[in-house]
Amino acid sequence: MQSLHSPEPSRRVLLTTGSSDAHTWNLVHLQLFLEEHGHSVLNLGPCVPERLLVDTARMTSPDLVVLSSVNGHGHQDGLRAARALREDADTREIPMVIGGLLGISPEGAEERTAELLAAGYDAVYPDGTAPTALLARLGRLGESGGTRGACTGRAAA
Repeated sequence: MQSLHSPEPSRRVLLTTGSSDAHTWNLVHLQLFLEEHGHSVLNLGPCVPERLLVDTARMTSPDLVVLSSVNGHGHQDGLRAARALREDADTREIPMVIGGLLGISPEGAEERTAELLAAGYDAVYPDGTAPTALLARLGRLGESGGTRGACTGRAAA
């Protein structure tokens, strides 16, 4: 199903936070935004352990994993999540992005970004990045997104 707002094909997004992040408003906002633009979103909710992330990614084969952070520890959580996804043979090729509050201070932001990219993220979106950046990323994905079955309609956070 394609949205009237987006000419790109529908993509399957696995949305999560890191294991230490208990915030949900960012996830709900991103989920509704992406669904409004015709994408299928499986929202794992807050405080997602790396094993649950990997197991879910293995079961659902999303087109994109999106990790959103609000608590300021996104860098640390993101590195653990990237290592877990990239070490698993079934999930290592799944594109993934991270965004939000990745550190507790602006100092070191460039280093955090470089580390996250080196760990396997395809993009790092600093706090304040417009959610339309995700639409652009989804639009640049290959055509494989249209060939898989639906990930889910809506999952509660």
